[in-house]
Amino acid sequence: MEYEVVIGLEVHAQLTTETKIFCGCSTNYNTPPNTNVCPICLGHPGVLPSLNQRVVDFAIMAAIALKATINRVSYFARKNYFYPDLPKGYQITQYEVPFAVDGAIEIETETGTKQIRIREIHIEEDAGKLFHPESGAGLYTFVDMNRCGVPLLEIVSYPDIRSPKEASNYLKRLRQTLRYLGICAGNMEEGNFRCDANISIKPLGSEKFGTKRELKNLNSFRFLENALSWEIEYQKNVLGSGGKILQETLTWDEKEGRAIPIRSKETSSDYRYFPEPDLPPLHIEEERIEKLKWLIPELPWERETRLIRQYGIREYDAELICSERGIADYFEKCASMFNDYRTLANWITTEIFRELDRRNLKIESFPVKPEDLVELIKRLKAGELNLSTARKAFTIMIDENKTAAQVISEYDLVQISDTRELESIVDAVLSECAKELERYKAGKTSLFDFFLGQVMRKTKGKASPHLARELLKKRLEEI
Repeated sequence: MEYEVVIGLEVHAQLTTETKIFCGCSTNYNTPPNTNVCPICLGHPGVLPSLNQRVVDFAIMAAIALKATINRVSYFARKNYFYPDLPKGYQITQYEVPFAVDGAIEIETETGTKQIRIREIHIEEDAGKLFHPESGAGLYTFVDMNRCGVPLLEIVSYPDIRSPKEASNYLKRLRQTLRYLGICAGNMEEGNFRCDANISIKPLGSEKFGTKRELKNLNSFRFLENALSWEIEYQKNVLGSGGKILQETLTWDEKEGRAIPIRSKETSSDYRYFPEPDLPPLHIEEERIEKLKWLIPELPWERETRLIRQYGIREYDAELICSERGIADYFEKCASMFNDYRTLANWITTEIFRELDRRNLKIESFPVKPEDLVELIKRLKAGELNLSTARKAFTIMIDENKTAAQVISEYDLVQISDTRELESIVDAVLSECAKELERYKAGKTSLFDFFLGQVMRKTKGKASPHLARELLKKRLEEI
């Protein structure tokens, strides 16, 4: 039997406020354990929460960017459950009337653009974090409460996703959008952007959904795709053998390559939701929404379209450049000084991307300023450098935090384009490689590249590759 996959994602995005959602504690939880805490986020009796206005502003910006309808009045609720890193015994969230509803985001699929609908956006608080040391601590669990009370947006999609790849693309686009807005760092390895995935399968053409299972706390695009792919095969095998899918909550074990059930799936009644008595209804005025609309930047898909139209770069390059707002800003600063836009795009998507990855840097801390990259490329285009020496200069510029002009001068990297000088170098190489020259004359013409390599080595990569090739070819024809 052929099956159709049905996936919905619940994304938890930590907001980049300086203080927590209901108290004045710092949101920097990468400090010594249990230091950024107070009686409010530790749930001491008698304390009262006070809503952080910045959280509400960020939620408004997210709702606008995701084309969601903001409820002018929404309500907070208590979601009751026990877990060691939830000191109050409940989480303050939203339930019956969330902050915003009915949004959408577009993703690219193999068959074209597809819209994934967003059902609702909640404002809520995060829990703490548990640590399970692999050695040296026996069977202990350590609890760090620094993350308690860090503000979250929970963004819940409709079950419109039909494959693991679509799920990954949706998550990437959502993360990119929130990062462009500047409201979420999106560092998945730190857990401040993660998702739960609800997945079921149904016979192809059937309108009735199957029993869903939930994969919890996936904080990697690769983990998401792997977990969903495994779960799809699991459900197909169960149904194919006449079994029944149980509604369960699962954790993904990447090392084992399988999902492990951790509990039967809860329903809303299990959480005993009830209105939060310590927080009034949240009222949003139209004036506040209109004011925040002016803070919404050009969003990634809009910028991609504009860069293609304005600069004539390839769609693939535009997509890579717009993957991060800072990289797109860097490109446009370069483009304001140099109009060979395709060459600029190529350098950014190859040389800069490689160095950012190799050195684990962000573009904001990249030592080569836009004007220095432009200077380097201009020298290359003018024939002062060849590609090899330009790349060498670029590496030195990063290592030593120097300008292109400084590096080219200090390391004597100017390209050798003098015909007489290169002719003498070619003759010297052929004289030194007499045995190889005899083999070349005997018919082993593949040695041409060997001779060219020797010329480049002798000139420390500074020879004009085109001129060296032409002179070498001419000299070998004369012999």
